[in-house]
Amino acid sequence: MSSGLTRFLGDTPLRTVVKLTVISFVVGVILTALDLSPIDLIYSARDLVLRIWNMGFEAIRRFGQYFLVGAAIVVPVFLIVRVLRYRG
Repeated sequence: MSSGLTRFLGDTPLRTVVKLTVISFVVGVILTALDLSPIDLIYSARDLVLRIWNMGFEAIRRFGQYFLVGAAIVVPVFLIVRVLRYRG
């Protein structure tokens, strides 16, 4: 049982607890110095995903707009050229 737990944790349980305690303390000091909290990080990640999501749909809307503006010129010119070649 102990060897399975040790294999899972990557070290003995006591050493793993000590490592996690030290790392948690250091990360806590850094986050406090930056005036961040875990919930702020979660909200920031959520806002990032929402901004990327919204930009994606905005890009699709702009693509469609550019496509329609370009097609308003290209399609009539194409048809005129085809008609003139068909007669000639």
